[in-house]
Amino acid sequence: MVSFSSDLARFRTPAMKQLIVNGDDFGYTRGVNAGILEAFRTGILTSTTLMAMGDAFDDAVRIARENPGLGVGCHLVLVGERAVAPPESIPTLATAGGRLPGSLGRLVGRLALGRVRQADIETELRAQIGRITAAGIRPTHVDTHKHTHLYPRVMAAVARVASEFGIGAMRKPYESLRTLFGGGRDGSERGEMGRSITAAAAGAGRRKFRRLAQTGGLRTPDHFCGIRWTGSLNATDLLRLAERLPDGTTELMCHPGYRDAELDAKATRLKGARQRELEALTAPEVASAVEEQGIRLISYRELVKEDA
Repeated sequence: MVSFSSDLARFRTPAMKQLIVNGDDFGYTRGVNAGILEAFRTGILTSTTLMAMGDAFDDAVRIARENPGLGVGCHLVLVGERAVAPPESIPTLATAGGRLPGSLGRLVGRLALGRVRQADIETELRAQIGRITAAGIRPTHVDTHKHTHLYPRVMAAVARVASEFGIGAMRKPYESLRTLFGGGRDGSERGEMGRSITAAAAGAGRRKFRRLAQTGGLRTPDHFCGIRWTGSLNATDLLRLAERLPDGTTELMCHPGYRDAELDAKATRLKGARQRELEALTAPEVASAVEEQGIRLISYRELVKEDA
């Protein structure tokens, strides 16, 4: 595979269009870590978010230390994994065995019924960010697994705890209508249409989200995309995104990785799709298109510095 690491420096220059390419699930498995590293070194990926309870957490920390140019934030998890905080300290959020709610639906249902204490959410988020910072990582930003911070109670907790740790930026997971319906495939695939509708419907809470982010002093990019493409992102999508990228700063969420036995043993639908996303992110024609369109590749680190 041809390396573009030196070429990327040439077009990370000031421009009206800036793109953050964030690989989620850093620390999930060693194969995911290796894919994120490959996409950073030879492709267009600039940023990643680390799972504090990931099985490959220590491997991810090592990679981060060896690659200081890679922006590393916190991928905060409230569903489907084991808690970082002691279970007795978060009794309304985790089981006695330390398991978080098994699905997004279960978490949302418990939140709606008032069965999860706000203090427990904050305690768990504090434990996750604390583990990451204790490992020597200075987080560039925060985002959440399954976009749980779309829900106001979770968002409020994320904003409060991020502020405590001096983190200055956060993902705004509201997908742009331009990206949803103005490009990419026609959405005829059942899974893609479902994700598009979900992303569009989530827009109802944008004002509250913006207010909470401002209260917490959290900077967000101007635009966001990637929900619709989760599990199906390819080079054609990236070429179209480069062509249609709006002015300002856009975050592209992605999930690159290598499929191996460790990943196959995980309860996730994103397996082979991770390797296909890696191939797209490292495609030579994609790097060329980014350069030709005058797009500046940045991480959240640069986004926060712009306000400093």
